[in-house]
Amino acid sequence: MTSTIPTANGSRPTAPVRTAGSQPNALQLIRRPKAEAPAAPETERPASPQLPEIPAKASAAPAGLLSTEQSAALAAPLNRANVQTRSQAGRSFNYLEGWVAIREANRIFGFDGWQRETIELRCVSESQRPIGREQKPGWGVTYIARVRIRLGNQASGAPSLVREGSGAGHGIDVDLGLAHESALKEAETDAMKRALMTFGNPFGLALYDKQQRQVTNSVREERGPQAHGVSHQEGHPQQAVEARAISPEAQALAPAQSAAATSDAALVALAPAVIQQLHAQVRSLSQTQLETLVTAFRQRFRLAEGASVAAAINQKQHHDWVEAYLVQVEGRK
Repeated sequence: MTSTIPTANGSRPTAPVRTAGSQPNALQLIRRPKAEAPAAPETERPASPQLPEIPAKASAAPAGLLSTEQSAALAAPLNRANVQTRSQAGRSFNYLEGWVAIREANRIFGFDGWQRETIELRCVSESQRPIGREQKPGWGVTYIARVRIRLGNQASGAPSLVREGSGAGHGIDVDLGLAHESALKEAETDAMKRALMTFGNPFGLALYDKQQRQVTNSVREERGPQAHGVSHQEGHPQQAVEARAISPEAQALAPAQSAAATSDAALVALAPAVIQQLHAQVRSLSQTQLETLVTAFRQRFRLAEGASVAAAINQKQHHDWVEAYLVQVEGRK
Protein backbone atom coordinates (compact mmCIF):
# COMPACT_ATOMS: atom_id res chain seq x y z
CA MET A 1 0.00 0.00 0.00
CA THR A 2 1.36 3.44 -0.95
CA SER A 3 1.01 6.31 1.53
CA THR A 4 1.83 9.98 1.11
CA ILE A 5 3.29 12.31 3.71
CA PRO A 6 2.33 16.00 3.71
CA THR A 7 5.11 18.41 2.70
CA ALA A 8 6.33 21.24 4.82
CA ASN A 9 3.80 23.76 3.51
CA GLY A 10 0.91 21.33 4.24
CA SER A 11 0.07 20.47 0.68
CA ARG A 12 -0.21 16.94 -0.46
CA PRO A 13 1.83 15.71 -3.37
CA THR A 14 0.04 14.86 -6.54
CA ALA A 15 -1.11 11.29 -6.92
CA PRO A 16 1.42 9.10 -8.61
CA VAL A 17 0.86 8.52 -12.26
CA ARG A 18 -0.55 5.09 -12.94
CA THR A 19 1.49 3.19 -15.38
CA ALA A 20 -0.01 1.13 -18.12
CA GLY A 21 -1.04 -2.23 -17.00
CA SER A 22 -1.39 -1.34 -13.31
CA GLN A 23 -4.77 -1.73 -11.63
CA PRO A 24 -6.46 1.51 -10.32
CA ASN A 25 -7.00 1.72 -6.62
CA ALA A 26 -10.36 2.38 -4.95
CA LEU A 27 -9.79 6.15 -4.65
CA GLN A 28 -9.02 6.44 -8.33
CA LEU A 29 -12.14 4.57 -9.27
CA ILE A 30 -14.28 6.91 -7.16
CA ARG A 31 -12.69 10.06 -8.62
CA ARG A 32 -12.89 8.85 -12.22
CA PRO A 33 -15.37 10.92 -14.31
CA LYS A 34 -18.65 9.18 -15.02
CA ALA A 35 -17.93 9.30 -18.72
CA GLU A 36 -14.91 7.13 -18.10
CA ALA A 37 -16.86 4.55 -16.11
CA PRO A 38 -16.82 1.28 -17.93
CA ALA A 39 -20.14 0.57 -19.46
CA ALA A 40 -21.89 -2.49 -18.21
CA PRO A 41 -21.94 -5.24 -20.73
CA GLU A 42 -25.16 -5.02 -22.74
CA THR A 43 -27.24 -8.09 -22.24
CA GLU A 44 -29.74 -9.25 -24.82
CA ARG A 45 -33.29 -8.42 -23.80
CA PRO A 46 -35.65 -11.36 -23.89
CA ALA A 47 -38.10 -11.24 -26.72
CA SER A 48 -41.65 -10.31 -25.78
CA PRO A 49 -43.96 -13.29 -25.96
CA GLN A 50 -46.15 -13.25 -29.05
CA LEU A 51 -49.87 -13.26 -28.30
CA PRO A 52 -51.96 -15.56 -30.44
CA GLU A 53 -54.05 -13.83 -33.03
CA ILE A 54 -57.64 -13.25 -31.94
CA PRO A 55 -59.84 -14.83 -34.55
CA ALA A 56 -62.25 -12.56 -36.29
CA LYS A 57 -65.78 -12.65 -34.95
CA ALA A 58 -67.65 -15.47 -36.55
CA SER A 59 -70.11 -14.29 -39.08
CA ALA A 60 -73.77 -14.85 -38.45
CA ALA A 61 -75.22 -18.17 -39.50
CA PRO A 62 -76.51 -18.12 -43.03
CA ALA A 63 -80.15 -17.37 -43.41
CA GLY A 64 -82.57 -20.25 -43.77
CA LEU A 65 -83.26 -21.80 -47.14
CA LEU A 66 -86.87 -20.65 -47.10
CA SER A 67 -87.80 -17.16 -48.19
CA THR A 68 -90.03 -14.96 -46.06
CA GLU A 69 -92.93 -15.63 -48.41
CA GLN A 70 -92.41 -19.40 -48.25
CA SER A 71 -92.21 -19.40 -44.45
CA ALA A 72 -95.41 -17.37 -44.31
CA ALA A 73 -97.20 -19.74 -46.68
CA LEU A 74 -96.13 -22.77 -44.63
CA ALA A 75 -97.45 -21.16 -41.44
CA ALA A 76 -100.79 -20.23 -43.03
CA PRO A 77 -103.98 -22.06 -42.02
CA LEU A 78 -105.01 -25.09 -44.05
CA ASN A 79 -107.80 -24.37 -46.51
CA ARG A 80 -110.66 -26.73 -45.70
CA ALA A 81 -111.47 -26.95 -49.40
CA ASN A 82 -108.31 -29.10 -49.74
CA VAL A 83 -109.45 -31.59 -47.08
CA GLN A 84 -111.17 -34.87 -47.92
CA THR A 85 -113.02 -37.23 -45.56
CA ARG A 86 -113.21 -41.01 -45.54
CA SER A 87 -114.78 -43.59 -43.26
CA GLN A 88 -112.82 -46.52 -41.92
CA ALA A 89 -113.80 -49.03 -39.26
CA GLY A 90 -116.78 -46.89 -38.31
CA ARG A 91 -114.70 -43.73 -37.86
CA SER A 92 -114.33 -40.63 -40.00
CA PHE A 93 -110.87 -39.38 -41.02
CA ASN A 94 -109.74 -36.15 -42.67
CA TYR A 95 -106.84 -36.26 -45.12
CA LEU A 96 -105.20 -34.60 -48.11
CA GLU A 97 -105.05 -36.35 -51.44
CA GLY A 98 -101.61 -36.97 -52.90
CA TRP A 99 -102.09 -34.68 -55.90
CA VAL A 100 -103.11 -31.83 -53.58
CA ALA A 101 -99.89 -32.23 -51.58
CA ILE A 102 -97.83 -32.14 -54.79
CA ARG A 103 -99.73 -29.07 -56.02
CA GLU A 104 -99.09 -27.25 -52.74
CA ALA A 105 -95.38 -28.17 -52.85
CA ASN A 106 -95.13 -26.75 -56.38
CA ARG A 107 -96.97 -23.61 -55.33
CA ILE A 108 -94.88 -22.90 -52.24
CA PHE A 109 -91.43 -24.22 -53.17
CA GLY A 110 -91.59 -23.83 -56.95
CA PHE A 111 -91.60 -26.51 -59.62
CA ASP A 112 -87.81 -26.77 -59.49
CA GLY A 113 -87.42 -26.03 -55.78
CA TRP A 114 -88.01 -29.48 -54.33
CA GLN A 115 -87.19 -33.09 -55.04
CA ARG A 116 -88.82 -36.37 -54.06
CA GLU A 117 -86.79 -39.55 -53.67
CA THR A 118 -88.12 -42.98 -52.75
CA ILE A 119 -85.34 -44.49 -50.66
CA GLU A 120 -87.18 -47.67 -49.67
CA LEU A 121 -90.09 -49.59 -51.19
CA ARG A 122 -90.67 -53.12 -50.00
CA CYS A 123 -93.46 -55.69 -50.12
CA VAL A 124 -94.06 -57.01 -46.62
CA SER A 125 -97.17 -59.11 -47.15
CA GLU A 126 -98.80 -61.07 -49.95
CA SER A 127 -101.59 -63.55 -49.35
CA GLN A 128 -104.74 -64.89 -50.91
CA ARG A 129 -108.02 -63.66 -49.51
CA PRO A 130 -111.71 -63.46 -50.43
CA ILE A 131 -112.85 -60.14 -51.88
CA GLY A 132 -116.17 -58.34 -51.74
CA ARG A 133 -119.62 -59.54 -50.84
CA GLU A 134 -119.39 -62.38 -53.29
CA GLN A 135 -116.18 -63.50 -51.59
CA LYS A 136 -114.33 -63.92 -54.86
CA PRO A 137 -110.84 -65.37 -54.57
CA GLY A 138 -108.24 -62.65 -54.74
CA TRP A 139 -105.08 -61.21 -53.26
CA GLY A 140 -104.13 -58.86 -50.48
CA VAL A 141 -100.75 -57.11 -50.72
CA THR A 142 -99.03 -54.64 -48.39
CA TYR A 143 -96.03 -52.42 -49.13
CA ILE A 144 -94.03 -50.09 -46.94
CA ALA A 145 -92.12 -47.09 -48.28
CA ARG A 146 -89.81 -44.36 -47.14
CA VAL A 147 -89.63 -41.10 -49.08
CA ARG A 148 -87.15 -38.24 -48.78
CA ILE A 149 -88.10 -34.65 -49.61
CA ARG A 150 -85.23 -32.29 -50.34
CA LEU A 151 -85.48 -28.52 -50.75
CA GLY A 152 -82.72 -26.82 -52.73
CA ASN A 153 -80.53 -27.91 -55.61
CA GLN A 154 -78.20 -30.65 -54.40
CA ALA A 155 -76.23 -30.68 -57.67
CA SER A 156 -75.14 -27.05 -57.18
CA GLY A 157 -73.57 -27.84 -53.81
CA ALA A 158 -75.83 -25.33 -52.03
CA PRO A 159 -77.26 -26.23 -48.60
CA SER A 160 -80.44 -28.25 -48.70
CA LEU A 161 -83.24 -29.05 -46.27
CA VAL A 162 -84.21 -32.72 -46.00
CA ARG A 163 -87.31 -34.32 -44.48
CA GLU A 164 -88.30 -37.99 -44.56
CA GLY A 165 -91.51 -39.89 -44.00
CA SER A 166 -92.66 -43.50 -43.89
CA GLY A 167 -95.94 -44.91 -45.14
CA ALA A 168 -97.79 -48.09 -45.99
CA GLY A 169 -100.10 -49.13 -48.81
CA HIS A 170 -102.56 -51.96 -49.18
CA GLY A 171 -103.79 -53.47 -52.44
CA ILE A 172 -106.71 -55.84 -52.77
CA ASP A 173 -107.63 -57.26 -56.16
CA VAL A 174 -108.51 -60.49 -57.91
CA ASP A 175 -105.43 -59.87 -60.05
CA LEU A 176 -102.15 -60.20 -58.15
CA GLY A 177 -100.32 -57.69 -60.34
CA LEU A 178 -102.98 -55.03 -59.87
CA ALA A 179 -102.91 -55.62 -56.11
CA HIS A 180 -99.15 -54.98 -56.10
CA GLU A 181 -99.53 -51.86 -58.22
CA SER A 182 -102.18 -50.39 -55.95
CA ALA A 183 -100.23 -51.16 -52.77
CA LEU A 184 -96.89 -49.74 -53.87
CA LYS A 185 -98.46 -46.53 -55.21
CA GLU A 186 -100.39 -45.98 -52.00
CA ALA A 187 -97.31 -46.63 -49.86
CA GLU A 188 -95.18 -44.17 -51.81
CA THR A 189 -97.87 -41.47 -51.74
CA ASP A 190 -98.50 -41.98 -48.03
CA ALA A 191 -94.78 -41.64 -47.24
CA MET A 192 -94.50 -38.50 -49.37
CA LYS A 193 -97.44 -36.85 -47.60
CA ARG A 194 -95.97 -37.68 -44.19
CA ALA A 195 -92.64 -36.14 -45.17
CA LEU A 196 -94.29 -32.99 -46.54
CA MET A 197 -96.54 -32.74 -43.48
CA THR A 198 -93.54 -31.80 -41.36
CA PHE A 199 -93.27 -28.51 -43.28
CA GLY A 200 -96.55 -27.10 -41.99
CA ASN A 201 -100.30 -26.66 -42.17
CA PRO A 202 -100.78 -26.62 -45.98
CA PHE A 203 -99.60 -30.25 -46.08
CA GLY A 204 -102.01 -31.49 -43.42
CA LEU A 205 -100.19 -30.72 -40.18
CA ALA A 206 -103.24 -28.77 -38.98
CA LEU A 207 -105.35 -31.95 -39.19
CA TYR A 208 -103.41 -33.51 -36.32
CA ASP A 209 -104.98 -30.95 -33.99
CA LYS A 210 -108.31 -32.54 -32.98
CA GLN A 211 -109.90 -29.10 -32.70
CA GLN A 212 -108.51 -28.10 -36.11
CA ARG A 213 -107.96 -24.50 -35.04
CA GLN A 214 -105.65 -23.89 -37.99
CA VAL A 215 -108.11 -25.09 -40.64
CA THR A 216 -109.93 -22.21 -42.27
CA ASN A 217 -113.34 -22.36 -43.90
CA SER A 218 -112.24 -19.98 -46.62
CA VAL A 219 -112.85 -21.48 -50.05
CA ARG A 220 -110.85 -18.90 -51.98
CA GLU A 221 -108.32 -20.41 -54.36
CA GLU A 222 -104.73 -19.57 -53.59
CA ARG A 223 -102.44 -19.10 -56.57
CA GLY A 224 -98.69 -18.64 -56.65
CA PRO A 225 -97.17 -15.43 -55.29
CA GLN A 226 -100.58 -13.96 -54.41
CA ALA A 227 -100.83 -16.47 -51.60
CA HIS A 228 -97.24 -16.13 -50.43
CA GLY A 229 -98.10 -13.20 -48.21
CA VAL A 230 -100.23 -15.48 -46.05
CA SER A 231 -98.70 -16.00 -42.63
CA HIS A 232 -100.16 -17.49 -39.50
CA GLN A 233 -98.70 -19.20 -36.48
CA GLU A 234 -99.46 -22.85 -35.92
CA GLY A 235 -102.17 -23.28 -33.31
CA HIS A 236 -101.57 -25.06 -30.03
CA PRO A 237 -103.69 -25.63 -26.94
CA GLN A 238 -103.97 -22.49 -24.88
CA GLN A 239 -101.22 -22.21 -22.32
CA ALA A 240 -101.93 -21.35 -18.71
CA VAL A 241 -99.89 -18.20 -19.09
CA GLU A 242 -102.58 -16.76 -21.35
CA ALA A 243 -105.09 -16.99 -18.52
CA ARG A 244 -103.16 -14.56 -16.39
CA ALA A 245 -104.80 -11.26 -15.57
CA ILE A 246 -104.32 -8.50 -18.09
CA SER A 247 -105.04 -4.83 -17.89
CA PRO A 248 -108.60 -3.55 -18.53
CA GLU A 249 -107.21 -1.76 -21.56
CA ALA A 250 -106.06 -5.07 -23.05
CA GLN A 251 -109.36 -6.75 -22.23
CA ALA A 252 -111.23 -4.00 -24.05
CA LEU A 253 -109.10 -4.65 -27.12
CA ALA A 254 -109.84 -8.40 -27.13
CA PRO A 255 -113.59 -8.82 -27.68
CA ALA A 256 -115.14 -12.10 -28.68
CA GLN A 257 -114.66 -13.05 -32.28
CA SER A 258 -117.41 -11.60 -34.42
CA ALA A 259 -119.06 -13.16 -37.43
CA ALA A 260 -117.37 -10.65 -39.71
CA ALA A 261 -113.94 -11.86 -38.57
CA THR A 262 -114.69 -15.34 -39.86
CA SER A 263 -115.84 -14.21 -43.28
CA ASP A 264 -113.80 -14.72 -46.39
CA ALA A 265 -113.04 -11.01 -46.59
CA ALA A 266 -111.46 -11.05 -43.14
CA LEU A 267 -109.19 -13.96 -44.13
CA VAL A 268 -107.81 -12.32 -47.27
CA ALA A 269 -104.01 -12.37 -47.17
CA LEU A 270 -102.18 -9.09 -46.82
CA ALA A 271 -99.60 -7.99 -49.34
CA PRO A 272 -95.99 -8.10 -48.04
CA ALA A 273 -95.72 -4.30 -48.37
CA VAL A 274 -98.77 -3.82 -46.14
CA ILE A 275 -97.35 -6.22 -43.54
CA GLN A 276 -94.04 -4.34 -43.48
CA GLN A 277 -95.86 -1.04 -43.03
CA LEU A 278 -97.80 -2.43 -40.06
CA HIS A 279 -94.58 -3.75 -38.52
CA ALA A 280 -93.01 -0.30 -38.80
CA GLN A 281 -95.99 1.32 -37.10
CA VAL A 282 -95.98 -1.22 -34.28
CA ARG A 283 -92.24 -0.75 -33.68
CA SER A 284 -92.81 2.97 -33.14
CA LEU A 285 -94.95 2.29 -30.03
CA SER A 286 -93.64 2.72 -26.53
CA GLN A 287 -92.70 -0.36 -24.53
CA THR A 288 -95.90 -0.23 -22.47
CA GLN A 289 -98.10 0.21 -25.52
CA LEU A 290 -96.32 -2.60 -27.32
CA GLU A 291 -96.76 -5.01 -24.40
CA THR A 292 -100.47 -4.19 -24.25
CA LEU A 293 -100.85 -4.81 -27.97
CA VAL A 294 -99.01 -8.14 -27.83
CA THR A 295 -101.02 -9.42 -24.85
CA ALA A 296 -104.35 -8.43 -26.37
CA PHE A 297 -103.45 -9.78 -29.83
CA ARG A 298 -102.51 -13.16 -28.38
CA GLN A 299 -105.83 -13.45 -26.56
CA ARG A 300 -107.87 -12.10 -29.46
CA PHE A 301 -106.41 -14.47 -32.07
CA ARG A 302 -105.56 -17.32 -29.69
CA LEU A 303 -101.83 -17.41 -30.34
CA ALA A 304 -99.78 -19.95 -28.44
CA GLU A 305 -97.17 -18.76 -25.97
CA GLY A 306 -93.92 -18.02 -27.77
CA ALA A 307 -95.59 -17.61 -31.16
CA SER A 308 -94.48 -14.49 -33.01
CA VAL A 309 -97.11 -11.77 -33.16
CA ALA A 310 -95.23 -10.11 -36.01
CA ALA A 311 -95.42 -13.29 -38.10
CA ALA A 312 -99.12 -13.71 -37.29
CA ILE A 313 -100.10 -10.34 -38.76
CA ASN A 314 -100.97 -11.62 -42.23
CA GLN A 315 -104.71 -11.32 -42.81
CA LYS A 316 -107.13 -8.44 -43.22
CA GLN A 317 -108.68 -9.12 -39.82
CA HIS A 318 -105.24 -8.69 -38.21
CA HIS A 319 -104.66 -5.48 -40.17
CA ASP A 320 -108.00 -4.01 -39.07
CA TRP A 321 -107.42 -4.96 -35.45
CA VAL A 322 -103.95 -3.42 -35.32
CA GLU A 323 -105.16 -0.28 -37.11
CA ALA A 324 -107.95 0.11 -34.54
CA TYR A 325 -105.43 -0.18 -31.73
CA LEU A 326 -103.12 2.39 -33.32
CA VAL A 327 -106.04 4.81 -33.69
CA GLN A 328 -106.81 4.45 -29.98
CA VAL A 329 -103.17 5.06 -29.09
CA GLU A 330 -103.04 8.14 -31.30
CA GLY A 331 -106.21 9.49 -29.71
CA ARG A 332 -104.69 9.30 -26.24
CA LYS A 333 -101.70 11.46 -27.13
